[in-house]
Amino acid sequence: MPIWMAAVLGVVEGVTEYLPVSSTGHLILVSHAFGLRDEATKTFEVVIQAGAILAVVVHFRALLSRRVVGIFRRDPDAIRLLVAIASAFVPTAIAGLLLRKLVKKHLFGPMPVAIALIVGGVVMIAIERVLASRPPGDERLEKVDARRGFIIGLAQCLSLWPGMSRAMCTLVAGRLVGLSNATAAEFSFLLALPVLGAATGLDLYKGGREIVATADARVALATGFMVSFFVAWAVIGLFLHFLRRRGLTAFGVYRIALGAVVLLVFSRS
Repeated sequence: MPIWMAAVLGVVEGVTEYLPVSSTGHLILVSHAFGLRDEATKTFEVVIQAGAILAVVVHFRALLSRRVVGIFRRDPDAIRLLVAIASAFVPTAIAGLLLRKLVKKHLFGPMPVAIALIVGGVVMIAIERVLASRPPGDERLEKVDARRGFIIGLAQCLSLWPGMSRAMCTLVAGRLVGLSNATAAEFSFLLALPVLGAATGLDLYKGGREIVATADARVALATGFMVSFFVAWAVIGLFLHFLRRRGLTAFGVYRIALGAVVLLVFSRS
């Protein structure tokens, strides 16, 4: 993979990982456009998520440090958040282990991604309209308990379908269990640490040798990682600011439009 392609994929990953538009879906579409359809590319697309994971750690470093200290001090808020994240992680981890191979075999293509983009977009717009007349929801992470976390984790299982979006599933579920857009997004960011970390580690273990087999491959991987880190770091703050002002509808419209274009293009090929 040329360095410029790795950089482009890094930008795509960084921009889309925490937006409710599906980073995996966008990476699949861009990779297909570049003619990159081998298993090594699929592993590369997953592994560069580590850059986006690091961006969350850096952006939320103050919050994370307080919560880690709070856990050792047995602070109720810190423990509640940890239990909520664990409750959300378990369903996705089980589903990922059971369905990983099937998903890669049958759903890593433009047409499944397009369908997922459209379905997710319709769901987002519908949820925004239904909840528009209701109170904005809880604004504090401390309000996310094990029950809410588990429900969000169940919804997150749908994100195994590329194009559906982990961020979209967790944001919509967060809104449905009574969180504000911003709080649902913050919980989604923190939940990304174990979820994306596990996915990255598993793919690196299964297919890591191929993507670091040569010096050029290692440089490409490092490029994708660094670019995704810096871009994701910039996007996180901007996304939270946008959500507080505008909500999810604009992303739903974008998903539907992109899905329709992909369906049109690939139905003719």
